[in-house]
Amino acid sequence: MKLFALTLTKTSDTSVHKLHAAVDDAVRNVYSNNVATYVEQDHTTFVIHAEGIFPLFQLDKKTDELYSKVAEAVSEWIIQEEEGRLIRAMIARDFDYKLEEDIASILSYCRPAQSSEEDEEAFEPTFEQAVARRKQMITQAVCAFLQEFTDLNLQGFIKFRLQDYMSELHEVVEYAIDEFLMDQQYQEFISLLKYFVYIQEAKIPTAHLIHKGGNEFTLLNDRMEPIDTSQTDATLTVEMLEKDINFEDVIVSTLISVSPRQICIHTRDPEVQVIKTITQIFENRVQLCEYCRLCHNLDRSAAADYNKG
Repeated sequence: MKLFALTLTKTSDTSVHKLHAAVDDAVRNVYSNNVATYVEQDHTTFVIHAEGIFPLFQLDKKTDELYSKVAEAVSEWIIQEEEGRLIRAMIARDFDYKLEEDIASILSYCRPAQSSEEDEEAFEPTFEQAVARRKQMITQAVCAFLQEFTDLNLQGFIKFRLQDYMSELHEVVEYAIDEFLMDQQYQEFISLLKYFVYIQEAKIPTAHLIHKGGNEFTLLNDRMEPIDTSQTDATLTVEMLEKDINFEDVIVSTLISVSPRQICIHTRDPEVQVIKTITQIFENRVQLCEYCRLCHNLDRSAAADYNKG
């Protein structure tokens, strides 16, 4: 007795066998005996069949559970095997990106490793939550379809029956392209500043950038005297970026204006964005301090402030 058949076209053997294995597990999870699943191939078309073996097999109240389990297997397969291809096609077709390098970069923004704590604090859905939502969307649609029909063409189903899912993927691609373009603009800006630094002669021997924690920084010259940021051209990077002034712009602008031959950065957190930016711009002029007397004094001062608090 035919339970259902899933048709796939232009799909790799490996991908088909992954789906077949998942569907077989789902079927046997509900009907442990007297069922069979197998794959038929005709050129580029594959059909995964699921059948009950008479006379011992009988339909019962487990059919809804069967369709639910199979739908979960199908949704997992679509997310893992088809979603990347669908996104890649959208990038090329809907947004006219042809270079493989650009497409690969945009894809990387579609699949972040994890969401930041800042996203969670802002009550934005994490990447994992977004994937789970799409998976649930597909599961419900597939389950409802199998309850009415026994033949399911997966590529056709995705194209014509999963419009909400495809719309969400389109939003993912739009966001990824926005991030990609912003990163391109940032890299172009960094390259411009690097060139400006390269052609500029050094004005002072050394500048010390002291990171006290968070967004608190102090700039000292080679005589360990504070560098007055108000006396430098702090609008340089702001005008070039065309955005509101912030502490990163002031620090970078000041360093470019005073043009030190060497920049010594005293920090316990070299991954802070402004430090990474300075390292990109000034390259071999930057030296990250591992732990000097100045750092030791800063630690003692921070401990004293903490004890006072």
